[in-house]
Amino acid sequence: VQLQASGGGLVQSGGSLRLSCAASGSSVTMYLMAWYRQAPGKQRELVASLTSGGVSDYSDSVEDRFAISRDNAKNTVDLQMNRVKPDDTGVYYCWVRPTVWRANSYWGQGTQVTVSS
Repeated sequence: VQLQASGGGLVQSGGSLRLSCAASGSSVTMYLMAWYRQAPGKQRELVASLTSGGVSDYSDSVEDRFAISRDNAKNTVDLQMNRVKPDDTGVYYCWVRPTVWRANSYWGQGTQVTVSS
């Protein structure tokens, strides 16, 4: 499975940004798709995840500002980031787990998001 993320960039505090990720190289609908982020000097953390059945999970820090969505037919996942804050700055990674019965997973290459104050 290959993941191609796009949409990162520089945005002002309070603004919006949309990240997109496309999974290719597999004929199955990805069971779980997610976005992680890693801020400078910090560990990588889960931002949001979404199963193929529509069950979502969000980090407390973004739950009322970000929205994750996906297109199961295309194996794409988006992250709509609203009312961004400087603390949202980091490298955002797309992650997928293809099936529920196997634990293997894949990471995308990361896209930089920088929020200016």
